[in-house]
Amino acid sequence: MAYGEELILDLHECNVDTFNRNSLEAYFKGICKEIDMQRCELFFWDDLETPEDEKQTEDHTIGTTAVQFILTSNITIHALDKLKKVFVNIFSCKPFDASRARHFTQEWFGGKVVSSTIVRRL
Repeated sequence: MAYGEELILDLHECNVDTFNRNSLEAYFKGICKEIDMQRCELFFWDDLETPEDEKQTEDHTIGTTAVQFILTSNITIHALDKLKKVFVNIFSCKPFDASRARHFTQEWFGGKVVSSTIVRRL
């Protein structure tokens, strides 16, 4: 019997207008509704309140990371502004429709899915 499932998505050429806290919070609300997950706490890591001399400067580190805890695990996003890429992990011990989650995520961020992997945890 499987313990849970994780959907790992890499999207490129995304709409960077969706890479802000308001849009990401709305995404989490939408994806949780789409795959029937109960939202818990939401946390952001970004440079919004960081002094200029301490901000990230590498293209692969400039952006926002967010973790939406759900009752059965979490959804994590890394949105990289300069690269126009989004990396999403949806992990839950409650079954969910990975195809619906992938479609919703691609529609939200635009761009194209360059990698989509499902990992079943045993």
